[in-house]
Amino acid sequence: MSESSSKTTLEAGEIARFLSYLAILAASVVLFVSAGTIPSSRFETLGAGAFPRFVYGAICLVAVIAIADGLRKISRNSWAHFGAETFAWAKRSRLVFVCLAAFAIYIVALPILGFSIASFIFVLSLQIILMPRRPVSILVAIVVALTFSFGLNWLFAEVFTVFLPRGVM
Repeated sequence: MSESSSKTTLEAGEIARFLSYLAILAASVVLFVSAGTIPSSRFETLGAGAFPRFVYGAICLVAVIAIADGLRKISRNSWAHFGAETFAWAKRSRLVFVCLAAFAIYIVALPILGFSIASFIFVLSLQIILMPRRPVSILVAIVVALTFSFGLNWLFAEVFTVFLPRGVM
């Protein structure tokens, strides 16, 4: 790795850290304001939201200090490199995004299809996406998907008497 490439990566890391400080500040401000709406009893002098407001106020202060320090460390031309670095990272991490998207679809499909069918489709599709596609491995994937969908449903229903979502279909 060249020195220029290493410096660009470090600057992209500083920008990512700076953006995370902004997110922490925004979340802390929202939580600080919402802590003021906590109902208090007549026995509390400061109110029920006083302690959470102290904590979130301190987090806001630390985040503002970190933001100021982060701005000091980032050079002006780093922002242009950040977009390219972010795109390259997203491209390298595409399977993570595929897994997250599949999980989101699974969560949405779970109440509709029921645990067994939704889990079978989810487990089988992720295995097929992530593993080498050979006849033996696909057969193993089908067995694993059947075991961890219909098998778990049977185990919970018959052994633990806990019924997993059945779905509307």
